[in-house]
Amino acid sequence: MKAWLAKNPRVHLHFTPVGSSWLNQIDIWFGIITRQSIRRGTFASVNVLVKQIRDYINSWNENAKPFTWTATADDILAKVRLVQTRVKKLVNNNSQ
Repeated sequence: MKAWLAKNPRVHLHFTPVGSSWLNQIDIWFGIITRQSIRRGTFASVNVLVKQIRDYINSWNENAKPFTWTATADDILAKVRLVQTRVKKLVNNNSQ
């Protein structure tokens, strides 16, 4: 990995702790759409799928409620420490 990164200086790895990124909220949203609208569906075309998604979003927006952030600072910091420990183990295992 280190050799590959050295040959590709424009690539930078950034480790984002679980629960700290706004992308997690997006992931949750796609999970909701998938479970409640798309999964087990049969779609004759991409246009039919797109219409299903748009109809679902319109329905969702009629009764929209904000997502509630439930992680505490201690929860987030514990996850950061866990990720740091795992990254250190990966680096140590790959440098041998």
